[in-house]
Amino acid sequence: MSFRISVGGASADAVRRTVPGLVADLVASGITGQDPALWGPAAEEEAAKRLGWTEAVAISRPLVAEIEALRVELETAGVDHIVLGGMGGSSLAPEVITRTARVDLTVLDSTEPGQVRAALSDRLATTALVISSKSGSTVETDSQRRAYEQAFRDAGIDPASRIVVVTDPGSPLDGSARAAGYRVFNADPNVGGRYSALTAFGLVPSGLAGVDIAEILDEAETIELTLAIDTEENPGLVLGAAIAATAPLRDKLGIIADGTHIVGFADWAEQLIAESTGKEGTGILPVVLETTAPELGEALSDLQLVRLVDDAGEELFRRDDSNDILVSGTLGAQLLVWEYATVVAGRLLGINPFDQPDVESAKIAARGLLDARPAPEPAAFVADGIEVRGTPEVIGASSDLVSAIEVLLEELPANGYLSVQAYVDRVAHPELARLRELLAARAGRPVTFGWGPRFLHSTGQFHKGGPAVGVFLQITQAPASDLAIPERPFTFGELIAAQASGDASVLAEHGRPVLTLTLTDPAANIPVLVDAVG
Repeated sequence: MSFRISVGGASADAVRRTVPGLVADLVASGITGQDPALWGPAAEEEAAKRLGWTEAVAISRPLVAEIEALRVELETAGVDHIVLGGMGGSSLAPEVITRTARVDLTVLDSTEPGQVRAALSDRLATTALVISSKSGSTVETDSQRRAYEQAFRDAGIDPASRIVVVTDPGSPLDGSARAAGYRVFNADPNVGGRYSALTAFGLVPSGLAGVDIAEILDEAETIELTLAIDTEENPGLVLGAAIAATAPLRDKLGIIADGTHIVGFADWAEQLIAESTGKEGTGILPVVLETTAPELGEALSDLQLVRLVDDAGEELFRRDDSNDILVSGTLGAQLLVWEYATVVAGRLLGINPFDQPDVESAKIAARGLLDARPAPEPAAFVADGIEVRGTPEVIGASSDLVSAIEVLLEELPANGYLSVQAYVDRVAHPELARLRELLAARAGRPVTFGWGPRFLHSTGQFHKGGPAVGVFLQITQAPASDLAIPERPFTFGELIAAQASGDASVLAEHGRPVLTLTLTDPAANIPVLVDAVG
């Protein structure tokens, strides 16, 4: 089977109670038929131009031969390394596709100068760059493109021979890229970024890196008809009900993917669900878990666990008492089922799953800081080289690093969550991700971990628009050396600092407690931070 799902306990109750109504309302066939009225009058205008992903397999088929031909052309020219400059859905889908296929792809989804510099210096002579941006105006990808153009020219390489662009037809990037002689792939404009896994955004970088993208489309095609039929076994309806219709609502969704051949899927699902549902004070918060996370488990009544396994079994309704949702299937099928399930969840929650009204607020704040260039806010205090700042309720009761973390955790409500946001070079310092597990064990509550600024294009929507129960640990990094952005009045270091400060200010305006820790020497500071957390 290309996809299987099994539910038990509270998730089974939700499915039994909810799916018959979805079937009666013809929701599955309505999604496939691109009915924009399924999410109510307020969402209809947006939904009318965001349902193209339901026919992505057919629309994307003609791209396969074109992508494969370009891959051969690049290989003939000596290119053996693909870099992807993209954010949110533009990078997370190719990342899971290539990691699962065990194919090398450098994903540059950061503005941290050390991470950008490392990517620029890695095999530049044999590198091609894919720039993916739906709007064409995303500041991160624009900056990355400028840096690579300059690097290619400095190396005596014509950028037109090495830069490939994926964007919507008619976007500002579409016109400028064609004028520069770059190879351009246009994606379906009726697909939002987080639903674009099976469009040019997911397929171009993956195919150029060496993935058999025709197979991914084949896998998705095997489940298309099943998802379109209004039956009580429809996996999109079942999964959507299981994650969004428990009573009372279990609005934290722990995603455990250690029992499947698919690599990195939880990160892709996290941005899909969080950005789609986290608005108007409601939403489902995905929590990426490496393992069963015994510090959480069944003890939390607001946590629903979904496990990606290699075989979920043949029974839709299990006979055990576990609340867990089990899912298995091929990658292409999983991508399409979860997209269906997410929009079903949006209908059940009464929200528009296609907009992201709070994402822009952090962008506006960052642009304002870049324009104004205010002096950095002085640290409340410095602990072992770590600069400590934060909102008044956190800093006012803190005297050192340990107490600052304790005060932040004391602000965590009984139904809340802690979000760790690391604006740090994730390639050089992957060990920072350990903080999630340590903090979860200490807090006894769900803890999410996001690399900045990429999470601003995904879970950042939930942080501002979802339930006001989050507290935030922001970790920033003082760059050892900065990196200029060609033809821009700001540097990469200034850009990522503005992005972090802008997001912190918006969170504070929303009444969210924030603790910001700036690492002046990450190699020395990270062990200190880990000790303080533990």
